[in-house]
Amino acid sequence: MRVAVIIPAAGSSTRFNSDPLDSHRSKLDEDLGGKPVLQRTVELFNTRDDVGTIIVAGPHDDARFQEFQLRHGDKLSLFGVTLCRGGQTHRYQTVQAALAHVGPDHTHVAVHDAARPAAPPDLIDRVFDAAAHHPAVIPAVPVDETLKRVGAPIDTSGQHDPIAAILGASKSGPALRPVEQTLPRADLVLVQTPQIFTLDLIRRAYTQSDLDSTDDAALVERLGETVIVVEGDRRNIKITRPSDVRLVRAILGLKPPESRPTHKRF
Repeated sequence: MRVAVIIPAAGSSTRFNSDPLDSHRSKLDEDLGGKPVLQRTVELFNTRDDVGTIIVAGPHDDARFQEFQLRHGDKLSLFGVTLCRGGQTHRYQTVQAALAHVGPDHTHVAVHDAARPAAPPDLIDRVFDAAAHHPAVIPAVPVDETLKRVGAPIDTSGQHDPIAAILGASKSGPALRPVEQTLPRADLVLVQTPQIFTLDLIRRAYTQSDLDSTDDAALVERLGETVIVVEGDRRNIKITRPSDVRLVRAILGLKPPESRPTHKRF
């Protein structure tokens, strides 16, 4: 088995940047023990014998891609990483762009979120081992919390709602939503990455007319193919908000930086 690892890194970190004054801060540049998040993620795969190439798909537009190259290009090249432009607006466009760089000497493609730098080696082993026997494999963890489907926000305009006031509902738009259904969680899981597929299967999945999806497995499912779920790991969190960086540091046993943040050192 020879695997090409695709790491989509074209996102704008919108949810990470809650402060509008810091809107250009990328979560992939955050410091993890003197290394940026993106480098830590690449290091999950670069020493594996079954990985033939790693493709990092960066921002699409010229200015952001040049800045991305300046910040990460030299270090990524030391790991033999192929750097390409990602999609303009959607994640699937980024993966599709990276797929064009996968050579025919590879048997499988693994897609891993750039913001998941804490995936344990045994998790990656588990996913890759299963891929030797199944054409589509993803890791996932059980859902522990209660899940509810909620309806549209309640319109409280023109009303004095003391509950909304207590809960901090915005004056410009209601924030209260009614519960419509409590979902049984017995068969629900939270999906993680890396997700791995045979090369011909993932390429076939990306020939479909509708590619809108939140993960690559969904595209394979639309083909009517079976996706196998293996045990994930709760340490394999995806950095979405600043508090997640502190959690990843704790998981990896790393101290926060004492000087300038990593994203300002390059």
